[in-house]
Amino acid sequence: MNEEIAKEFKEQIIYRLDESIRMVSSSFDQLAEDDIWKRFNESSNSIGNLILHLCGNITQYAIASLGNLEDKRDRYAEFEATEGFSKAQLLSKLNNTVKQAKTTLLDCSFSELMRKREVQGFTFSGIGIAIHVTEHLSYHTGQIAFWTKQLKNKDLGFYDGMDLNIKNK
Repeated sequence: MNEEIAKEFKEQIIYRLDESIRMVSSSFDQLAEDDIWKRFNESSNSIGNLILHLCGNITQYAIASLGNLEDKRDRYAEFEATEGFSKAQLLSKLNNTVKQAKTTLLDCSFSELMRKREVQGFTFSGIGIAIHVTEHLSYHTGQIAFWTKQLKNKDLGFYDGMDLNIKNK
């Protein structure tokens, strides 16, 4: 029974990670190369910073922690960058990071999902880590979509062709 629950949990997490990647990719399709490092003001981050931040966070939490690997994250560098990666490189980096995180999650045993560990000063089970990674990616996906809409003044069409008014059964 525990393995069935773990399998369902992993499938749902992976579905949500894939949804966020789909939305980030769709946003990137709308952006020009010079849009990637624009900052709205001194207190905001560019889309490039958000992608580097997501890669750092996902690597620290899902890949290093769940995979029992050394944590080598440099969080400050994620936000200090103002260039250094093209749009294609950033999207590839995010896709590869999420792919590696999904593989790590799929390889986690039930006991690893239940085991508590410290990450970034917080104590989480493997389940808590998977939830954190998912909601954190989703949160910044929303920021990237919002930024893209602000820059391009257009609907991103995330659910084009779908009737979202269908009632529950």
